Amino acid sequence: MELKQLKTFRAVAAELSFTRAAEVLSYAQSSVTAQIQDLEQQLGVPLFDRLGKRVTLTEAGKRLLYYSEKMLQLEAEARSVVPGNDEPSGTLRIGAPESLFTYRLPPILREFRTRCPKVELDFQRGQVCSELRRAVMQGSLDVALLLDEPFQSDTLNIEHLLKERLCVIAEPNHPLTELETVFSDDLAGEVLILTETGCSYRLLFEQQLHAAEVRPGVKLEFTSVEAIKQNVMAGIGIAVLPEMAVRTEIESGRMAALRWAGDELSVVTQLAWHKDKWISPALRIFMEITNRLTRD
Repeated sequence: MELKQLKTFRAVAAELSFTRAAEVLSYAQSSVTAQIQDLEQQLGVPLFDRLGKRVTLTEAGKRLLYYSEKMLQLEAEARSVVPGNDEPSGTLRIGAPESLFTYRLPPILREFRTRCPKVELDFQRGQVCSELRRAVMQGSLDVALLLDEPFQSDTLNIEHLLKERLCVIAEPNHPLTELETVFSDDLAGEVLILTETGCSYRLLFEQQLHAAEVRPGVKLEFTSVEAIKQNVMAGIGIAVLPEMAVRTEIESGRMAALRWAGDELSVVTQLAWHKDKWISPALRIFMEITNRLTRD
């Protein structure tokens, strides 16, 4: 059983896809398949159930995932500690949704790169926060920045950093921009441009509409914040995005924030890491910089 095989196994377990795992690892898919098959032969049990295009962990796979994370964590710790120098090294695996990668992480990464030039950064982005939390729990991420409602966890350490206001936005000439206040009822029949299913602030917004028994018109779903913004500015429909993501466009007059009269729409930027996680020098520095630069 080789560490390389365990890293490949962890990637497949995190992605639940041989194809996506190969992309994450920059391997040929045939190499990923061969490594997993070799691991299964060594252990004498199947690690994954392959149901058509779906892949799920077997009970044996779930048990191996627990031990593989411990072995890989020990490897990372040894690589950091054994050389005996004070300069952080190794790999730091960071996850965050697109909006935080774009609007919160750049100044953090700029300082981190200055202080830890030998640390390789491995990013996982564009996923909903529930998937990022699961990746931290499974150990495929060292740390994640989340954009979610405040929550606590028995498995994760959570630091609440910054309250993020959400804006209901439209193009500047939309009739709703003329209203002194905009209620949920005013969105009946409107085209909504939404983030992907599972996004925390989409859920908050839809809950308010549902509570008011409002039926919007067409729903358009995009995984890209930039795509949502461009479609709003083109007059296609109305969206909800974090204020940090639309501040420049609102200030320049390219889009408008509606005067929302419903319950406050906000989420919190949070830092999450596993309670059993060894805090490497690189991770400690990353968390210190993030805390300092991302606080109310």
